[in-house]
Amino acid sequence: MKGAMLSQASTAKAGAAITPAMAMARPSMCRATRPARASSRSERLNVIAQASPLDSFSEAKAKLTNLDKVSVLAEALPYLQRFAGKTVVIKYGGAAMKDPSLKAGVITDIVLLSLVGVRTVLVHGGGPEINSWLDKVGIQPNFKNGLRVTDGPTMDIVEMVLGGRVNKSLVALIQERGGKALGLSGKDGGMLRARQMKELDIGFVGEVTQVNPGILQTAVNQGYTPVVATIATDDAGQALNINADTAAGEIAAALKAEKLILMTDVPGVLRDKNDKSTKIHELTIRDCRNLIEEGVIAGGMIPKIDSCIRCLAQGVGAAHIIDGQARHSVLMELLTDEGVGTMIRG
Repeated sequence: MKGAMLSQASTAKAGAAITPAMAMARPSMCRATRPARASSRSERLNVIAQASPLDSFSEAKAKLTNLDKVSVLAEALPYLQRFAGKTVVIKYGGAAMKDPSLKAGVITDIVLLSLVGVRTVLVHGGGPEINSWLDKVGIQPNFKNGLRVTDGPTMDIVEMVLGGRVNKSLVALIQERGGKALGLSGKDGGMLRARQMKELDIGFVGEVTQVNPGILQTAVNQGYTPVVATIATDDAGQALNINADTAAGEIAAALKAEKLILMTDVPGVLRDKNDKSTKIHELTIRDCRNLIEEGVIAGGMIPKIDSCIRCLAQGVGAAHIIDGQARHSVLMELLTDEGVGTMIRG
């Protein structure tokens, strides 16, 4: 949850856009409520978030003092108050779905948010699991321009894995940790309607044309976290595979969500894809379009950015791209002064 941009008369004209370079180099200027990462406590928290092996994570966590722990709670309080009763849509996928300890952390984050009054909606992919089952039945995964080519047999596996195994396992994990979850497919209640993208020649892959959020609103109003598998139907009732980033953005827009969070396998938008220190902390829609033209935003990041731009244009408060491989990255992005990813505003 980043603060609004500050107007700096000494460095820029009032109302002038902050460039991506300025956003990368001067995060304290771009985030009124997020100071530069200078404190030893912030450094320790980031070490914990980035720790990979479980032993390293435990060792890093042990370095936190009691004051650190209390300070984290105090820092989170105004954010919790701001987000109480607001909707946050989280797209979950990538490496964070494969590592059991990372998965446990993500689920814990979601349960915590729901228990303090944040209306969470979890939209998930399932690429690794789908590939595993395709291999079991002897079907070779095929991709074209980053999109899965989904013929009839592949569509059957996609629907089985996403709507069944992956979806219900996430529901079970949320409930094991004390949350309330409702597993859904985009087919349920006519939630996601789509058209087949025949012009791309990638099979039963769809583009969302309509979101009917009624079933989601009913669920969150009753304290449930909807867990949504991104399968839609066309006008003829044919099941279509939907990109999870795209579906999450459309769902966030339909719900007028406060936040859209896309969990990825990178720390955020990087000016140099090979250098994590070049992460850009905050961007506007205009900045994003400029970076696409420059080739800085490219490849698989483009559909994520497009999803962010579309939902922002339809009233979502802010969109965030974060690293799902960093422990508790959802909480750190929403409830700390510094954040961990890239925030995009309208």
